Amino acid sequence: MSSPLAPSGTGPITDPAPLSLCAREPHVPADRLVAEMVPPPRFDSVRFSTYIPDPDQPSQIEAVGVLEGFAAGLDSGAAGGSGKRRLFGFGKAPKKAPAGPRGVYLDGGYGVGKTHLLASLWHATPAEPALKAFGTFVELTNLVGALGFQQTVQTLSGHRLLCIDEFELDDPGDTVLVSTLLGKLVDAGVALAATSNTLPGKLGEGRFAAADFLREIQGLSAHFRALRIDGEDYRHRGLPEAPPPYSDAQVTDVAHATEGASLDSFSPLLEHLARVHPSRYGALTDGIKAVCLTGVRPVPDQSTALRLVVLADRLYDREVPVLASGMPFDQLFSDEMLNGGYRKKYFRAISRLTALARDAARLTNSR
Repeated sequence: MSSPLAPSGTGPITDPAPLSLCAREPHVPADRLVAEMVPPPRFDSVRFSTYIPDPDQPSQIEAVGVLEGFAAGLDSGAAGGSGKRRLFGFGKAPKKAPAGPRGVYLDGGYGVGKTHLLASLWHATPAEPALKAFGTFVELTNLVGALGFQQTVQTLSGHRLLCIDEFELDDPGDTVLVSTLLGKLVDAGVALAATSNTLPGKLGEGRFAAADFLREIQGLSAHFRALRIDGEDYRHRGLPEAPPPYSDAQVTDVAHATEGASLDSFSPLLEHLARVHPSRYGALTDGIKAVCLTGVRPVPDQSTALRLVVLADRLYDREVPVLASGMPFDQLFSDEMLNGGYRKKYFRAISRLTALARDAARLTNSR
Protein backbone atom coordinates (compact mmCIF):
# COMPACT_ATOMS: atom_id res chain seq x y z
CA MET A 1 0.00 0.00 0.00
CA SER A 2 1.42 3.37 -0.98
CA SER A 3 2.08 6.12 1.57
CA PRO A 4 -0.39 9.02 1.71
CA LEU A 5 0.57 12.32 0.17
CA ALA A 6 1.80 15.21 2.27
CA PRO A 7 -0.50 18.27 2.54
CA SER A 8 1.14 19.94 -0.46
CA GLY A 9 0.68 16.78 -2.52
CA THR A 10 4.37 16.70 -3.41
CA GLY A 11 5.63 13.69 -1.47
CA PRO A 12 4.83 10.83 0.88
CA ILE A 13 4.27 11.29 4.59
CA THR A 14 6.55 9.15 6.69
CA ASP A 15 5.34 7.15 9.64
CA PRO A 16 5.42 8.04 12.54
CA ALA A 17 4.22 11.64 12.65
CA PRO A 18 6.67 14.47 13.44
CA LEU A 19 7.82 15.03 17.00
CA SER A 20 6.69 18.05 19.00
CA LEU A 21 8.83 20.22 21.26
CA CYS A 22 5.65 21.31 23.05
CA ALA A 23 5.03 17.71 24.11
CA ARG A 24 8.39 17.47 25.85
CA GLU A 25 9.05 18.33 29.50
CA PRO A 26 12.58 17.06 30.11
CA HIS A 27 14.09 16.53 33.54
CA VAL A 28 17.84 17.15 33.74
CA PRO A 29 19.63 15.82 36.85
CA ALA A 30 22.45 17.92 38.29
CA ASP A 31 25.14 15.36 37.41
CA ARG A 32 24.19 15.66 33.74
CA LEU A 33 24.65 19.43 33.93
CA VAL A 34 28.23 18.87 35.11
CA ALA A 35 29.01 16.07 32.65
CA GLU A 36 27.74 18.13 29.73
CA MET A 37 30.04 21.08 30.43
CA VAL A 38 32.06 20.40 27.29
CA PRO A 39 32.11 22.20 23.91
CA PRO A 40 28.83 21.61 22.05
CA PRO A 41 28.71 19.17 19.10
CA ARG A 42 29.15 21.96 16.56
CA PHE A 43 32.59 22.59 18.04
CA ASP A 44 33.74 19.00 18.62
CA SER A 45 36.35 19.12 15.89
CA VAL A 46 37.41 22.77 15.90
CA ARG A 47 41.03 23.61 16.60
CA PHE A 48 43.21 26.69 16.33
CA SER A 49 44.41 25.30 12.99
CA THR A 50 40.84 25.26 11.63
CA TYR A 51 40.13 28.88 12.55
CA ILE A 52 40.38 30.99 9.40
CA PRO A 53 41.24 34.58 10.35
CA ASP A 54 40.01 37.39 8.15
CA PRO A 55 43.22 38.72 6.53
CA ASP A 56 41.86 42.25 6.93
CA GLN A 57 41.50 41.82 10.71
CA PRO A 58 44.91 41.48 12.41
CA SER A 59 43.22 41.20 15.83
CA GLN A 60 41.93 37.76 14.80
CA ILE A 61 45.44 36.53 14.01
CA GLU A 62 46.73 38.01 17.27
CA ALA A 63 43.99 36.27 19.27
CA VAL A 64 45.02 32.85 17.94
CA GLY A 65 48.62 33.43 19.00
CA VAL A 66 47.69 34.64 22.47
CA LEU A 67 45.35 31.72 23.09
CA GLU A 68 47.88 29.17 21.88
CA GLY A 69 50.31 30.63 24.42
CA PHE A 70 47.61 30.56 27.08
CA ALA A 71 46.98 26.85 26.48
CA ALA A 72 50.70 26.07 26.46
CA GLY A 73 51.02 27.77 29.84
CA LEU A 74 48.60 25.34 31.47
CA ASP A 75 49.78 21.92 32.57
CA SER A 76 47.66 18.88 33.34
CA GLY A 77 48.03 19.05 37.12
CA ALA A 78 45.14 19.65 39.45
CA ALA A 79 44.21 23.18 40.43
CA GLY A 80 45.68 24.63 43.58
CA GLY A 81 49.15 24.06 45.05
CA SER A 82 51.55 23.58 42.16
CA GLY A 83 48.61 24.30 39.88
CA LYS A 84 49.21 28.02 40.40
CA ARG A 85 51.51 28.51 37.49
CA ARG A 86 52.15 30.65 34.43
CA LEU A 87 49.32 31.61 32.12
CA PHE A 88 50.78 33.91 29.52
CA GLY A 89 54.41 33.63 30.57
CA PHE A 90 57.17 31.49 29.17
CA GLY A 91 60.02 29.54 30.72
CA LYS A 92 59.77 27.88 34.09
CA ALA A 93 56.56 28.13 36.04
CA PRO A 94 56.80 30.48 39.03
CA LYS A 95 56.36 29.11 42.52
CA LYS A 96 53.73 31.70 43.35
CA ALA A 97 50.59 32.58 41.43
CA PRO A 98 51.37 35.36 38.94
CA ALA A 99 50.06 38.80 39.64
CA GLY A 100 47.42 40.29 37.39
CA PRO A 101 44.70 38.63 35.33
CA ARG A 102 44.14 34.90 35.72
CA GLY A 103 42.25 34.52 32.48
CA VAL A 104 41.57 35.76 28.98
CA TYR A 105 38.43 37.49 27.78
CA LEU A 106 37.50 37.56 24.08
CA ASP A 107 35.43 40.61 23.20
CA GLY A 108 33.91 41.13 19.78
CA GLY A 109 30.76 41.23 17.71
CA TYR A 110 28.67 38.17 16.97
CA GLY A 111 29.96 35.83 14.30
CA VAL A 112 33.70 36.66 14.49
CA GLY A 113 34.59 33.16 15.72
CA LYS A 114 34.92 33.74 19.48
CA THR A 115 33.24 30.45 20.40
CA HIS A 116 35.43 28.62 17.85
CA LEU A 117 38.51 30.04 19.58
CA LEU A 118 37.19 29.30 23.07
CA ALA A 119 36.44 25.69 22.14
CA SER A 120 39.88 25.42 20.50
CA LEU A 121 41.43 26.57 23.76
CA TRP A 122 39.50 23.87 25.64
CA HIS A 123 40.72 21.20 23.22
CA ALA A 124 44.32 22.48 23.29
CA THR A 125 44.63 22.66 27.08
CA PRO A 126 46.73 19.66 28.23
CA ALA A 127 44.36 18.24 30.79
CA GLU A 128 41.85 15.41 30.96
CA PRO A 129 38.33 16.43 29.85
CA ALA A 130 37.11 15.91 33.42
CA LEU A 131 39.47 18.70 34.53
CA LYS A 132 38.12 21.21 32.00
CA ALA A 133 34.68 22.80 31.92
CA PHE A 134 32.97 24.61 29.05
CA GLY A 135 29.56 26.22 29.19
CA THR A 136 27.58 29.34 28.49
CA PHE A 137 27.10 31.94 31.17
CA VAL A 138 23.48 30.82 31.50
CA GLU A 139 24.57 27.19 31.93
CA LEU A 140 27.02 28.24 34.65
CA THR A 141 24.37 30.09 36.64
CA ASN A 142 21.99 27.16 36.12
CA LEU A 143 24.66 24.85 37.55
CA VAL A 144 24.83 26.98 40.68
CA GLY A 145 21.05 26.79 40.92
CA ALA A 146 21.12 23.00 40.61
CA LEU A 147 24.09 22.23 42.89
CA GLY A 148 24.11 25.16 45.26
CA PHE A 149 26.94 27.67 45.52
CA GLN A 150 29.30 25.75 47.81
CA GLN A 151 28.95 22.50 45.86
CA THR A 152 29.60 24.34 42.60
CA VAL A 153 32.77 25.87 44.03
CA GLN A 154 33.90 22.46 45.28
CA THR A 155 33.11 20.78 41.95
CA LEU A 156 34.87 23.34 39.75
CA SER A 157 37.83 24.07 42.06
CA GLY A 158 39.53 20.87 40.92
CA HIS A 159 39.48 21.99 37.29
CA ARG A 160 42.40 23.37 35.34
CA LEU A 161 40.25 25.54 33.07
CA LEU A 162 36.77 27.04 33.05
CA CYS A 163 35.55 28.39 29.71
CA ILE A 164 32.48 30.64 29.82
CA ASP A 165 30.80 31.42 26.51
CA GLU A 166 28.47 34.40 26.01
CA PHE A 167 29.39 36.09 29.27
CA GLU A 168 26.70 38.62 30.11
CA LEU A 169 25.30 40.03 33.32
CA ASP A 170 21.57 40.57 33.18
CA ASP A 171 20.78 41.44 36.78
CA PRO A 172 22.49 42.46 40.03
CA GLY A 173 22.05 39.00 41.55
CA ASP A 174 24.08 37.41 38.76
CA THR A 175 26.74 40.09 39.16
CA VAL A 176 27.35 39.33 42.83
CA LEU A 177 27.01 35.55 42.34
CA VAL A 178 29.47 35.27 39.46
CA SER A 179 31.93 37.76 40.94
CA THR A 180 32.11 35.70 44.14
CA LEU A 181 32.24 32.36 42.31
CA LEU A 182 35.05 33.34 39.95
CA GLY A 183 37.02 34.90 42.78
CA LYS A 184 36.97 31.62 44.69
CA LEU A 185 37.89 29.61 41.61
CA VAL A 186 40.82 31.89 40.81
CA ASP A 187 42.03 31.52 44.40
CA ALA A 188 41.90 27.74 43.86
CA GLY A 189 44.15 28.04 40.81
CA VAL A 190 41.51 27.61 38.09
CA ALA A 191 42.33 29.39 34.83
CA LEU A 192 39.47 31.30 33.21
CA ALA A 193 38.52 32.08 29.63
CA ALA A 194 35.39 33.84 28.46
CA THR A 195 33.72 35.34 25.41
CA SER A 196 31.29 38.20 25.24
CA ASN A 197 30.07 41.07 23.10
CA THR A 198 30.76 43.46 25.99
CA LEU A 199 34.07 44.44 27.57
CA PRO A 200 34.31 43.23 31.18
CA GLY A 201 34.24 46.75 32.57
CA LYS A 202 31.00 47.46 30.70
CA LEU A 203 29.04 44.37 31.75
CA GLY A 204 25.50 45.14 32.85
CA GLU A 205 25.27 48.52 31.15
CA GLY A 206 21.81 49.22 29.81
CA ARG A 207 20.27 46.33 31.74
CA PHE A 208 20.44 47.39 35.37
CA ALA A 209 22.05 50.07 37.55
CA ALA A 210 25.58 48.86 36.86
CA ALA A 211 27.08 51.80 38.74
CA ASP A 212 25.59 50.45 41.97
CA PHE A 213 27.57 47.24 41.51
CA LEU A 214 30.76 48.80 40.21
CA ARG A 215 32.98 47.03 42.76
CA GLU A 216 31.73 43.59 41.70
CA ILE A 217 32.05 44.44 38.01
CA GLN A 218 35.56 45.78 38.48
CA GLY A 219 36.38 42.62 40.42
CA LEU A 220 35.25 40.52 37.48
CA SER A 221 37.28 42.64 35.07
CA ALA A 222 40.42 42.17 37.15
CA HIS A 223 40.35 38.42 36.52
CA PHE A 224 40.77 38.79 32.75
CA ARG A 225 43.11 40.07 30.10
CA ALA A 226 40.76 41.45 27.44
CA LEU A 227 41.37 40.70 23.77
CA ARG A 228 39.34 42.60 21.19
CA ILE A 229 38.46 40.56 18.07
CA ASP A 230 37.26 42.70 15.18
CA GLY A 231 35.51 41.56 12.03
CA GLU A 232 32.21 40.93 10.35
CA ASP A 233 29.87 38.02 11.06
CA TYR A 234 31.50 35.07 9.28
CA ARG A 235 28.06 33.54 8.75
CA HIS A 236 27.41 36.29 6.21
CA ARG A 237 30.78 36.32 4.45
CA GLY A 238 30.10 35.46 0.84
CA LEU A 239 26.92 33.57 1.71
CA PRO A 240 23.48 34.12 0.18
CA GLU A 241 20.78 35.95 2.09
CA ALA A 242 18.61 33.89 4.39
CA PRO A 243 15.85 32.11 2.51
CA PRO A 244 12.39 33.70 2.78
CA PRO A 245 9.83 31.95 4.99
CA TYR A 246 8.03 28.98 3.51
CA SER A 247 4.30 28.35 3.49
CA ASP A 248 2.62 26.40 6.30
CA ALA A 249 1.98 23.57 3.85
CA GLN A 250 5.64 23.39 2.79
CA VAL A 251 6.86 23.33 6.41
CA THR A 252 4.34 20.65 7.34
CA ASP A 253 5.28 18.63 4.26
CA VAL A 254 8.97 18.68 5.14
CA ALA A 255 8.29 17.85 8.81
CA HIS A 256 6.40 14.71 7.81
CA ALA A 257 9.00 13.71 5.26
CA THR A 258 12.08 14.23 7.49
CA GLU A 259 12.99 11.59 10.03
CA GLY A 260 13.52 13.05 13.48
CA ALA A 261 11.90 16.40 12.66
CA SER A 262 9.69 18.30 15.07
CA LEU A 263 6.64 20.32 14.04
CA ASP A 264 5.18 23.05 16.23
CA SER A 265 3.20 26.23 15.89
CA PHE A 266 5.34 29.18 16.99
CA SER A 267 3.00 30.78 19.55
CA PRO A 268 2.32 27.58 21.52
CA LEU A 269 6.05 26.85 21.50
CA LEU A 270 6.79 30.25 23.05
CA GLU A 271 4.22 29.49 25.75
CA HIS A 272 5.78 26.08 26.37
CA LEU A 273 9.25 27.61 26.78
CA ALA A 274 7.89 29.61 29.70
CA ARG A 275 7.09 26.32 31.48
CA VAL A 276 10.51 24.74 30.89
CA HIS A 277 13.60 26.04 32.69
CA PRO A 278 16.22 27.34 30.22
CA SER A 279 18.74 24.86 31.67
CA ARG A 280 16.61 22.14 30.06
CA TYR A 281 16.42 23.61 26.56
CA GLY A 282 19.33 21.44 25.43
CA ALA A 283 17.52 18.33 26.64
CA LEU A 284 14.37 19.65 24.99
CA THR A 285 16.09 19.22 21.62
CA ASP A 286 17.64 15.79 22.29
CA GLY A 287 17.31 13.60 19.22
CA ILE A 288 15.74 16.35 17.09
CA LYS A 289 17.15 16.39 13.55
CA ALA A 290 15.23 19.42 12.29
CA VAL A 291 12.88 21.98 13.81
CA CYS A 292 9.85 22.96 11.73
CA LEU A 293 7.83 25.97 12.85
CA THR A 294 4.62 27.41 11.48
CA GLY A 295 3.30 30.91 12.04
CA VAL A 296 6.49 32.64 13.18
CA ARG A 297 5.66 36.13 14.41
CA PRO A 298 7.37 38.88 16.43
CA VAL A 299 7.85 37.89 20.05
CA PRO A 300 5.47 39.74 22.39
CA ASP A 301 7.74 40.74 25.27
CA GLN A 302 11.30 40.73 26.55
CA SER A 303 11.01 37.69 28.82
CA THR A 304 9.75 35.62 25.90
CA ALA A 305 12.48 37.02 23.67
CA LEU A 306 15.24 36.06 26.11
CA ARG A 307 13.93 32.51 26.35
CA LEU A 308 13.92 32.30 22.56
CA VAL A 309 17.54 33.46 22.52
CA VAL A 310 18.53 30.53 24.74
CA LEU A 311 16.66 28.07 22.51
CA ALA A 312 18.35 29.54 19.42
CA ASP A 313 21.74 29.06 21.08
CA ARG A 314 21.04 25.42 21.92
CA LEU A 315 19.79 24.69 18.39
CA TYR A 316 22.83 26.38 16.90
CA ASP A 317 25.20 24.45 19.18
CA ARG A 318 23.62 21.20 18.00
CA GLU A 319 23.45 22.24 14.31
CA VAL A 320 19.71 21.63 14.13
CA PRO A 321 18.27 23.24 10.95
CA VAL A 322 15.16 25.39 11.39
CA LEU A 323 12.50 25.59 8.69
CA ALA A 324 9.76 28.15 9.28
CA SER A 325 6.70 29.86 7.87
CA GLY A 326 5.36 33.28 8.82
CA MET A 327 7.64 36.25 9.48
CA PRO A 328 11.36 36.16 8.59
CA PHE A 329 13.74 35.78 11.53
CA ASP A 330 15.08 39.33 11.23
CA GLN A 331 11.63 40.58 12.25
CA LEU A 332 11.40 38.55 15.46
CA PHE A 333 12.40 41.40 17.76
CA SER A 334 10.94 44.90 17.93
CA ASP A 335 13.00 48.03 17.28
CA GLU A 336 12.76 48.79 20.99
CA MET A 337 14.33 45.42 21.81
CA LEU A 338 17.05 45.81 19.19
CA ASN A 339 17.96 49.21 20.60
CA GLY A 340 17.84 48.14 24.26
CA GLY A 341 20.25 46.61 26.72
CA TYR A 342 19.86 43.08 25.33
CA ARG A 343 20.35 44.06 21.70
CA LYS A 344 23.53 42.02 21.30
CA LYS A 345 21.73 38.88 22.43
CA TYR A 346 18.96 39.50 19.92
CA PHE A 347 21.34 40.17 17.05
CA ARG A 348 23.20 36.96 17.91
CA ALA A 349 19.92 35.03 17.87
CA ILE A 350 18.96 36.51 14.48
CA SER A 351 22.39 35.64 13.10
CA ARG A 352 22.25 32.06 14.37
CA LEU A 353 18.66 31.40 13.32
CA THR A 354 19.49 32.79 9.88
CA ALA A 355 22.37 30.32 9.61
CA LEU A 356 20.09 27.46 10.66
CA ALA A 357 17.47 28.60 8.16
CA ARG A 358 20.08 28.34 5.41
CA ASP A 359 20.89 24.84 6.61
CA ALA A 360 17.20 23.96 6.44
CA ALA A 361 17.01 24.88 2.76
CA ARG A 362 18.61 21.54 1.90
CA LEU A 363 15.60 19.77 3.40
CA THR A 364 13.42 21.29 0.70
CA ASN A 365 16.00 20.98 -2.07
CA SER A 366 16.42 17.25 -1.45
CA ARG A 367 12.76 16.54 -2.00
